[in-house]
Amino acid sequence: MKQWKPPSRRERALYVLMLLQMVLGVIYGIIFGPHLGLEILLHVGWIVLAVGLVFFFLGPYELHKKGKAPKGARCVFTLALVDSGAYAIVRHPQTLGFILLMSASVLISQHWLSAILNVSTIVYACVISRKEEQSNIEKFGDDYRRYMQKVSRMNLLLGVTRLLLRRRRERKADE
Repeated sequence: MKQWKPPSRRERALYVLMLLQMVLGVIYGIIFGPHLGLEILLHVGWIVLAVGLVFFFLGPYELHKKGKAPKGARCVFTLALVDSGAYAIVRHPQTLGFILLMSASVLISQHWLSAILNVSTIVYACVISRKEEQSNIEKFGDDYRRYMQKVSRMNLLLGVTRLLLRRRRERKADE
């Protein structure tokens, strides 16, 4: 099993910056209202925030519950490939949740600074997800490659569509 290493000082600082941007963007939107005054984006932002929270917290919960990590180990040290629940929709639900939360703060605040920080965060999250996939390929081999073929990395719409199509095929096969 690969040894977990804590994030570097630079990575921790980046995580704090991203968290601050997300929280401050939402607070800004609540206190001052949307900077651009576009109410529809504000409402969409709250919906995106809710969906983002679900994925952000559901990912680690399902890894902990179904991943068979050794007792006392962090949930990232799963011994079993988790491909159900949120992991049946996207391969990186927590990362998707984080991106959605960051995007919600942009929609709620409608501030240009928030938007600039969000773009850099999305790029960083995509880089991290690719590194995680390489690690998962090393860990789970062909099972993970097959999982990659079935489930989208972080495309929520494609993930839901594929899940529904898989379930429809499974029902037809059972008949």
